[in-house]
Amino acid sequence: QVQLVESGGGLVQAGGSLRLSCAASGRTFNRDTMGWFRQAPGKERESVAASSWLGGNTYYATYVDSVKGRFTISRNNAKSTVDLQMNSLKPEDTAVYYCAAKLSSSSDYAYWGQGTQVTVSS
Repeated sequence: QVQLVESGGGLVQAGGSLRLSCAASGRTFNRDTMGWFRQAPGKERESVAASSWLGGNTYYATYVDSVKGRFTISRNNAKSTVDLQMNSLKPEDTAVYYCAAKLSSSSDYAYWGQGTQVTVSS
């Protein structure tokens, strides 16, 4: 059974940092896309960052414009984890953050974590 489990959320003041981690079990995703999404109250879920496999040990990271330069996605295939380092946090970053996996053979994210709450106070 495939599971994605997020951790690292919490309450932080504006300008602070948090590091989210997503641990995968049940299969490896070394050659697949791993992404972080978020959903704020009353808003649609949006993609925040993604790490796509290009071949070998090379991955390509993409970010939504609102987090570029502040967030960094990284993978540790040996530990089957994907992290999201979030710096210079803003109140508008407040949301439930989800980890997800998209198989290389698919166009949709098939696996999702349960989410972790991030709250940024002003």
